[in-house]
Amino acid sequence: MLEALLINAAVDLAMMVLLCWVAVRIGDVSFIDAVWGAGMAVLALASFVQVAAPGPRALLLLGMTALWGLRLGIHLFLRWRGHGEDPRYAKMLGKARNQGRYGSAAFKVVFGPQAVLLFITSLPAQVGILASGAPAPITPLAWAGAALWLTGMIFETLGDAQLKVFRADPACKGKVLDTGLWRYTRHPNYFGDACVWWGIWLVAATGGAWPLNWIALGSLIGPLFLTFTLTKWSGKPLLEKGLAKTRPGYADYVKRTSGFIPWPPKRG
Repeated sequence: MLEALLINAAVDLAMMVLLCWVAVRIGDVSFIDAVWGAGMAVLALASFVQVAAPGPRALLLLGMTALWGLRLGIHLFLRWRGHGEDPRYAKMLGKARNQGRYGSAAFKVVFGPQAVLLFITSLPAQVGILASGAPAPITPLAWAGAALWLTGMIFETLGDAQLKVFRADPACKGKVLDTGLWRYTRHPNYFGDACVWWGIWLVAATGGAWPLNWIALGSLIGPLFLTFTLTKWSGKPLLEKGLAKTRPGYADYVKRTSGFIPWPPKRG
């Protein structure tokens, strides 16, 4: 297991070094957001090919991770192609660009940390697949995890689609999206992401005497860290801080709409 994870870490690092080189060539690191999901799919595949006789649970985990990662990766890649360089990254690396050290700064600030965070977050998929040889069945708890994953996929896919339509309408410029799933949660896509990875963790954790087996405990850091990131760190807080400044009606939207878990909006 440890040897396989070290191989995965090497794949992760090599992928980030190559992508950093691409970023330097084009002068833009913004596509890194698309690598978040696609990179996890790559690590799940790297785990799968190292299992001598993959069982049904390994196939389920690979399918869940790959479908989620490819959908998110394609969605964010197309958004990057359509919008160009993300102002956040331009501001973050502007000084380094002017000083001729864009490449080293890009790896230190963006690609290096991303490699570490991506590896940690995807641990449930990696460890779950590596521990799912031929005898590993799909238990009722694993199917419950798959159902939670499907709920997350629906939320983030539908939420992203509704947001795309809203942004494409010139009449909606400067307004707040408060219809569809966005009526019940300010971040249906973030909620969906959390559901996806808690679902993957449940499937992975069904190996052994759950919940006290080493797979469940060792990979718990993945969904915990992701949920913390989305709700307390770089997801919801940063996004809402910017929206509060650019959307006049956002403060009222915050008062009546759940911040994460879907819930009927408050009246008044």
